[in-house]
This record gives sequence, structure tokens and C-alpha cells, in this order.
Amino acid sequence: MTDSHLPAKGTRLDPWFDAYAERAHGMRASEIRALFAVASRPEVVSLAGGMPNINSLPLDYLADLSARIMRERGAKALQYGSGQGEISMREQIVEVMRYDHIHAHPDDVVVTTGSQQALDLVTEIFINPGDVVVAEAPSYVGALGVFRAYQADVVHVPLDDDGLVPAELDATLTRLRAAGRPVKFLYTVPNYHNPAGVTLSEERRPQIVEICKRHGVLILEDNPYGLLGFDSDPLPALKSFDSDQTIYLGSFSKMFGPGYRIGWAVAPHAVREKLVLASEAAILCPGMWGQMAMTAYLTEYDWYTQVKEFRGEYKARCDSMMSSLHEFLPECSWTVPTGGFYTWVTLPDGLDAKAMLPRAVTNLVAYVSGTAFYYDGQGADHMRLSFCYPTPENIREGVRRLSHVIHDELELVDMFGTKARGHVAKGVEIPTPDQV
Repeated sequence: MTDSHLPAKGTRLDPWFDAYAERAHGMRASEIRALFAVASRPEVVSLAGGMPNINSLPLDYLADLSARIMRERGAKALQYGSGQGEISMREQIVEVMRYDHIHAHPDDVVVTTGSQQALDLVTEIFINPGDVVVAEAPSYVGALGVFRAYQADVVHVPLDDDGLVPAELDATLTRLRAAGRPVKFLYTVPNYHNPAGVTLSEERRPQIVEICKRHGVLILEDNPYGLLGFDSDPLPALKSFDSDQTIYLGSFSKMFGPGYRIGWAVAPHAVREKLVLASEAAILCPGMWGQMAMTAYLTEYDWYTQVKEFRGEYKARCDSMMSSLHEFLPECSWTVPTGGFYTWVTLPDGLDAKAMLPRAVTNLVAYVSGTAFYYDGQGADHMRLSFCYPTPENIREGVRRLSHVIHDELELVDMFGTKARGHVAKGVEIPTPDQV
């Protein structure tokens, strides 16, 4: 835009517009965050957010635990700590990762403010503007936001019901190398994928690692849902096949609760050192209070039995979602999760999930359009439905309401063609990312 087309400085909404770094102009709010204002209304059944259902946590025990920490170790809990994270916390993280077949040392672990910070740190130390990141299609919206903020170029590789497709990954990496576009890393969510709900098969896991090793591409393995399989422990992590090829990200947000904001990264030694330096530059150190409380919970409480209780609750909610989709939306198709929080729904031809969303909220149901999970604007023919938070009864009611919206949209398409998609009810407005 030339200076002659810019408004006078005094009339700008943001007088500091010209002062921002270039990367700041590419930032945008996620479509999920933009939904929160309307989806949190009590009359709306939200099938949108990925909030864990933490009602069964032992809150009385946690209250007593917190009081005891404050009485006995309050001076330490309220003080600065290690930039890498407390050794006792890292020791417990190592024990938790054994369920993923990862045998690490506490020195390999960097404690972060949720795994989202770990994502940001890895991207910060590896990505220059224009560098290529390969990610599944679809992919976690929070990761795409980080990659966009650091001005990466994201290239998608498709998923199917068994997860990331090895042949497609190999072909993509070969094509990019031939074009002189080296790939910095592959970003993948192998277990109970967000948003697709699928799990990378046991057969494909060593294949993915071998392909990346052959092409010299680092793997960034994001595993927040790994312990939340409905009927089994997770398959071996990609990191268990080749530790030096993979940076592993974990989190207590889904298997416990997001309030403590404790995640971690496990990385090869040299990478780990840079992650610690980057984390210290950003936050000095992760919070001591949350680490001490989480360490005590993992040490003293039967946390794994608690995780199994969560599994049963999420399985019941998933069963309600699957049966409701069969009952009310047979014209759609969807993935069948074996764990985690989500299913990925494919709409009938002619429907646009993003354009249809205002009508859905008018009918008191919310979801996330598939467009949130692609870097390049794909996904309008998909939606992510979350079953983690609503009760089974509310899930059924939400899908019933959603079916009315979809059936009304199909009638409009039949009558007027695809230009009728996304009819917006009068007076209803969904905030767009640039409005939030």
C-alpha cells in the first residue's frame, strides 16, 4: 500500500501500525478462540472447544496438597527456579513417558509453560522467515498459529484413517528437496489427532521415522493425548524408534488439567541446550508453584487410576457422539476415534462449514470449521466436533440441533445452488479472527 492510500496517522485505529515487526502483521486469532464468546453462552451446546472435563479430579485432595505446600515449602514455591525446570518435576515426567516407550534421562527434559510454549521455542530456534515446515493435513490450529507467527511456509501432507500417509510424506519431502526447499521439521500429532481424531498405526511409525531420517528431516512429535486411549496405553512414540531424530512434546493439560500450565520437551542434547536458553530469555523459568504441586500429585496420588477414569468418561462421550451422528446425520461421514477428544466430520457436497457457522450458533450449537486447521484455506467441507466436555445427553442434543442446520443448508443448495451456502440469520454475527 502506498503512502497516498494510507489514512492520516491521527485517524488510524492503531497509531503504532508502522512500528510493528513484519511478522506481527501475519498474526491472527485462531477461529476457536474467536468462537469462545458465543460458544460459552449457557444456552449454546458447544461441540467446539477442546477443554478437558476435570470434574472428577480429586479437588479436596488437591486443596489440601496446595495448603501443605504453602505451609511447608511456601518460600520455595513462590521463588524463582531453574530455567530447565525442577529436577523432581523432570524425574516424574521421565516416569510418565515410560508409557510411551520412551526411556529418557531427567537431563533430557525441559519443562515449559504448557506444550504450546515448547512448540513456540522449537519454532523460534529452527525457523527463519520462509523456511518450510511439513505438517499433516489437517493440523493442530495452535501449531499453525506459531508457524505463521515465525513466517514459516507450511506444506501439508494428507492423513487417512491410519494417520500420516508414509508414501505421501516421502513424495512431498522428495519434491521439496528437488525444488531446493529444505524442510526444517515434520510436525505431527500421532495419537488421537487434533483435529482428525485418528491415530498413526503401529506399522507406519517406524516408516515415518525412517523416511525423515533418510531425508535429514527432524520430527517434532506432539503428544498431549497419548494416555487418553479409551481401551489401551499408547503405541510406541516416534521418539522411541530414534531419539536423535525426534523432539518430543508432552503436557499435563489433557491428562490432568490445564490450570498449572505444565508441559515439556525432550530433545537431543544440543537442541535441549538451545531450548533452555530460549526459554530463559522468554520467561526466566517455569513457575515453581505448579511444578511443586504437580510433582507432589504424581508422587503421592494414584494418578494413573485417575487417568483411567478420564478414559472411561471420554469413551462414554465419544460413544454418544458416534451414535448421535449415525442417528441424525447419516448423510455425513466421520472418523471413529479410539481415544482423545475429537472427531472429524465430512459434510455433504455443496456445504461450507465456515459460512454455515452463524446459522449453527443461531440454532444454539457450535463447532469449529475445518478451515481453522489448514494453512492454505482448505477445509470448508469439514468440521471438528469435540466430545470431551459436554455430557453425553448434551452431545446428543447438540448433534440434533446441528442436523437441523445441515438439513436446512442442503435444502437451500437444492433450491438455489451452492451460492446459497452460509445463509446468515439476521442479527447474528460470529467474530472473525481479525476482529478479536
